[in-house]
Amino acid sequence: MKMSTEQIKTKIKSKTDRLESYYKREKEMLEGGVQSYGIGSRNLTRYSTDLAQIRNAIKELEKEISELENLLNGGNKRKAMGVIPMDW
Repeated sequence: MKMSTEQIKTKIKSKTDRLESYYKREKEMLEGGVQSYGIGSRNLTRYSTDLAQIRNAIKELEKEISELENLLNGGNKRKAMGVIPMDW
């Protein structure tokens, strides 16, 4: 199923908005979005959201936006690559 130009632009806008939200959340976490607990001499510090999940979502959204922009510009969704196996 082929998407129209307007559908692609709408998806890019939606994903870009989500990406901006993830960037803001990552910045909040890096600037002090941690929870600290202490009982006696033991301390625990953790993020309220997993930073690795945020970073994975950012990476995935950037990839999806790139693919949609390639479709919008008349290119393919993904680049073709060739691999040459070599015996060392």
